[in-house]
Amino acid sequence: MDKFIVEGGRTLRGTVRAKGSKNAALPMMAASILLDPGDRLVLRGVPQLSDIKTMSLLLGKLGVRADRAGETVTLRAVDDSEVEAPYEIVRQMRASICVLGPLVGRRRAARVSQPGGCVIGVRPVDLHTRGIAQLGAAISQEHGYIVAQARRLVGRTVYLGGAFGSTVTGTENVLMAAVLAQGTSLIECAACEPEVQAVAELLNAMGARIQGIGSPRLIVHGVRRLHGADVEVIPDRIEAGTFMAAAAVTGGDVRIDHSRPDHMVAVVEHFRSAGVHVETGDDWIRVMSNGLFKPVDVATLPYPGFPTDMQAQFMALMTLGEGITVITEKIYPDRFMHVAELGRMGARIRKEGSCAIIEGVKSLHGAEVMASDLRASASLVVAALAADGVSEVHRVYHLDRGYDHLERRLNALGARVQRVEEKKGALVREAV
Repeated sequence: MDKFIVEGGRTLRGTVRAKGSKNAALPMMAASILLDPGDRLVLRGVPQLSDIKTMSLLLGKLGVRADRAGETVTLRAVDDSEVEAPYEIVRQMRASICVLGPLVGRRRAARVSQPGGCVIGVRPVDLHTRGIAQLGAAISQEHGYIVAQARRLVGRTVYLGGAFGSTVTGTENVLMAAVLAQGTSLIECAACEPEVQAVAELLNAMGARIQGIGSPRLIVHGVRRLHGADVEVIPDRIEAGTFMAAAAVTGGDVRIDHSRPDHMVAVVEHFRSAGVHVETGDDWIRVMSNGLFKPVDVATLPYPGFPTDMQAQFMALMTLGEGITVITEKIYPDRFMHVAELGRMGARIRKEGSCAIIEGVKSLHGAEVMASDLRASASLVVAALAADGVSEVHRVYHLDRGYDHLERRLNALGARVQRVEEKKGALVREAV
């Protein structure tokens, strides 16, 4: 199991390129299940992540061959008879649930293990199954598996609103089920995130007929079959935001190329409100910081609001703010596993229900901390970059799920981060 050793206090400067979006690439890969055997889907700009490897392995079990060449992944349907997504793979990654919709839509059956993934609170998939059931599938639970069967799917009106807003992966699942349904489906309260838009645009490139992309009302006219396509994955807005936080917290000057400021309006505005100077172009963001931050109250909301996946990184920044910041988590109210670990580094944070109250301190200090999930890991690295002394961030396998060689790219900006593999009591250091 790897860990990072981070030497804090080094200013980040330079240019970094954001990779393709993990949260778009995974359901786009799952869309390959909708193809007939022999058809091919080419995705360009796919990041090298452990989650991508997991999805490739899962698709292999479902009769889709995934071949990677650099950042290009080519998916070929070779066998459309397999319908089971087994526990030993699905438990590793929550996004595995996004194979449910295309399995039911194309193969009329699915047996998908209940998903695993990061521990950030209760995340039921009832909206996924309810939406697919409304299209005509029979859904049941059997020994930890979701089982779905359908003689045919028929276009219906599907409502996807939940207690904490629209469901992103649920919208993608229902979309992928509906594109081959008979008739027209109306998806109300659909998620509007850029990643959902990317999936819908891919499906249209494959021959689907989806209207209203980017709005909470999607109209899906069913078609008889889909075909292959060749598309580019959108830039990862959360990775870009993480580099923004790393640059700001170190008083740095960093330009993030291959980014989409139009997907990050809420993030950019909150950084500016905190006193960080941010410039943007069509495909780049530049962050310049003097290391002094104003308190900013923020609430996570569905897109185009402030994303829950940036909450932990922004919290790390605001631990060094002047005054008191309140962060309200309205998507996953229990997503505060990083609070105690930031406290080990000298942060003053009090959790009250779905709120975290942060009293800014003048400095953080290096410490040993434990990552609990993907974005919590990123927040601890951000804090460690600014802390006095050396920090050790354990369990960085969480980071590898969503960040492509993060330590190397931070080091190219002037950070000093070492990945350390612990084997049988010995330390093997990778020079980076």
